[in-house]
Amino acid sequence: MTDLSNVPSTDALKQQAKRLRQQLNNSGVAVGHSAALELVAQQYGARDWNTLQALAGNKLQLRVGDHVRGRYLGQAFTGEVRGLSVLGDGESRQITLHFDVPVDVVRFESFSSLRQRVQGVIGWDGCSARKTSDGVPQLIVEGLVQT
Repeated sequence: MTDLSNVPSTDALKQQAKRLRQQLNNSGVAVGHSAALELVAQQYGARDWNTLQALAGNKLQLRVGDHVRGRYLGQAFTGEVRGLSVLGDGESRQITLHFDVPVDVVRFESFSSLRQRVQGVIGWDGCSARKTSDGVPQLIVEGLVQT
């Protein structure tokens, strides 16, 4: 598989397999669940279902307007994705976040600097390549906030 940008989430892939199985069964072709998953994997050009699932599972699916959680400069946050664009060869994305509650990005008792809107570049795993002095990614988008 060469183009990862068109692989949906694992849940969406499973729904595709379920619909495919139902459609084939309605047409008189008996297909089991695992066979339907393998057929979906072939449609995306993956070697097998496990390969496709790993690719889909390693991609953080985000859209403008999503409510996400994560860490910025070591501080936990929840917030809204306000901007998102794919950069260069598609390996990273520029993201603009608006935090629900501003985070203090300074670790010094007599000084603070609150940030509510930040911009960063993240990979498909949700982590920025830029790191803090202790080696932790500056921005980590962990996933969607469950409502």
